[in-house]
Amino acid sequence: MPHGGTAWLATGYEAVREVMSSPAVSRAAAAENPAIPRLMPEPPPAGTIMTLDPPEHSRLRRLVSKAFTARRVEAMRPRIQKAVDELLDEMVAHGAPADLVRHLAVPLPVRVICEVMGVPVEDEKHFRAFTEGIMGTTAFDSDEVKAAMGNFFGYFAQLVAERRANPTDDLLGALVTARDDDDKLSEQELVWLGVALLIGGHETTLNQITNFTYVLLNNPARAQELREHPELWPRAVEELLRYVPTGAGSAFASLVTEDTVLHGVPVAAGEAVIVDLGAANRDPAAFDHPDELDFHREPNHHLAMGHGAHFCLGAQLARMELHIALGTLLDRFPGLRPAVPEENLTWRTGSLIRGLDELPVTW
Repeated sequence: MPHGGTAWLATGYEAVREVMSSPAVSRAAAAENPAIPRLMPEPPPAGTIMTLDPPEHSRLRRLVSKAFTARRVEAMRPRIQKAVDELLDEMVAHGAPADLVRHLAVPLPVRVICEVMGVPVEDEKHFRAFTEGIMGTTAFDSDEVKAAMGNFFGYFAQLVAERRANPTDDLLGALVTARDDDDKLSEQELVWLGVALLIGGHETTLNQITNFTYVLLNNPARAQELREHPELWPRAVEELLRYVPTGAGSAFASLVTEDTVLHGVPVAAGEAVIVDLGAANRDPAAFDHPDELDFHREPNHHLAMGHGAHFCLGAQLARMELHIALGTLLDRFPGLRPAVPEENLTWRTGSLIRGLDELPVTW
C-alpha cells in the first residue's frame, strides 16, 4: 500500500460482497490502528459513521435516516428540478463554450446537501477546500491532511454553536437536539457525523455528474437513446453507476479481527483487506457483457453505492440528482458536445474520487 504495509485485495463481485458483510471484517478496528495499510496519508478518523461497525454505526445511522426517506427525497424533486433549470439558464446566458463542472456539476449537489442539512450555501468555498484536502491521497506530508480535517472540524463546530443559539428544524438542528436533549450523540460524534454527511452529500455526486456526461458524450448513440426513450433513465442511472468507477482507489482498509475465510481464502486476524468496487462492477461472473454500456440491463445489482451496513445513506437522493441533472441537460441541449479535443481534458490526480478538472462543452 502507498503508505506502508500490505493488504488483501478483493476484486470479484461475490468476494467484495462477502468482505463488506462479514462480521469478522471491521472498519472500526482499522480506524483505531495507526499502522493500518492505506491509500491516504492519514488513517481515517475513528468514531465516525464511516468507520464504525454495528451496533454503534446503526445508532448513528438511525439518527439521520429520517432525512433521507423515500417520501422526503421525493418531496425535493421540484426544488432539484428548479435548481437544475436555473443553473442551465445561467450556462446559456454565459454562452458556449461553458465548463459543465463550474456551471452544473459543483453547484447542484452543493445546493441540495446544504438545503438538507441547513448549511449556508455561500459557505461552499470553505467546505469545498476542506473536502479536497481530506479526500487527497498525495499530500507531501500528513500535516496537510491534518490541517484540512482540523479546519473542517472547526467550521462545523461553529455551525453547531450557531444552531444551539438559534435552533432550526433542518438536519443539523435535529442532530444538535439529539446531542443536547436526548443524549444520543457525543460532541465529537455530532461534529464528525455532520462533516461526513456534508462531504458524502456532494463530493461523489458532483464528480459523477461530470463523469456520466463525459461517458454519454463519448457514446452519442446511448445519449440519443435516452432522448428518444426517457423512460429508460432510471435504468440508465443504475447502469452508469455500474459502468463508471466512482473512486480512484479504496479509501478504507478494514481489519480482520479473527481468523476467517473470505471467499475461500484464509485470512488471519490482524490482516487488512480492501475492496475494489469498480472491478466488482465489471466482473463477468456477475454481469453479462460487463464492458458494454447497456441501458436495458436487468437485473443490475451493482455495488457502486456499497453493500451491507455501509450502503450509501443518500443513495435515493443521489440517484434523483443524477437523473434530473443529466436528463434535463440532454433534453435542453440536443447538440451538446465537447468544446475541446479529448487530449486537452485533464483528470484530477491525487484524489480518492475520479473526476475531470473541467468539462468544456458547446451546443
